Amino acid sequence: MRRLEDESKPNHERWLLTYSDMITLLLIFFIVMYTMSTLNAAKFAQLAGSLSKTFTGTNYILGKYSGKSVVPGNAENKDNLGEVQAQLQAFIKESNLQGMVSTYRDERGLVVSLQDTLLFDLGSADVHPEEKEVLIKIGKMLKNLPNYIRVEGFTDDLPIHNQKFDSNWELSVIRATTVVKILVNEVGIEPQRISAVGYGEYRPIVPNDSEEHRRLNRRVDIVIMNTEYNKWEPKTQ
Repeated sequence: MRRLEDESKPNHERWLLTYSDMITLLLIFFIVMYTMSTLNAAKFAQLAGSLSKTFTGTNYILGKYSGKSVVPGNAENKDNLGEVQAQLQAFIKESNLQGMVSTYRDERGLVVSLQDTLLFDLGSADVHPEEKEVLIKIGKMLKNLPNYIRVEGFTDDLPIHNQKFDSNWELSVIRATTVVKILVNEVGIEPQRISAVGYGEYRPIVPNDSEEHRRLNRRVDIVIMNTEYNKWEPKTQ
């Protein structure tokens, strides 16, 4: 009877077994980590660098910063677009083009938006000769970038039908193409890096419910694409 009572008493020292197991596992863990850091330092550094490039766009080697990555579409490219945007904004201010030219960033890259009244007469795709120099100066700031460039034409919703254009769609395409020709022929941007797109009245940024809003919708956007989109572009032979 006494023996049964002794066996039924709880063992208050059982936690020592769990504690000792935990200490043993921690010891094994630190031994493995030490082995990796000494015997496989090169592999560890390579792994750390790859992960750093992927998630931050910068290179780190065993905790030391080694400069920005040169992988297309990474942080360095975004910084380049930031510098170009700063140059463009300075040019816009110096040339008193506020309200006619603006820049902004979106998920595609850097957008330079030009109001149609800066470049064209209403319903026309012929660039004003006196304003062509503005377009050329903007193009020179973009010429040496590795990015693809897409020129997009937009109109308002007022119908058009004249001897040159049967629809707003055609007008927007020809305006975009006219800008592309200037950037290629007079600035020297490589033609394989640039394309023209026309959206007509179907991509308004504001409702076409007033003359002021229609004026905002009539525009040509020059989109400098993030280089991460380069892989989706058709390749030349």
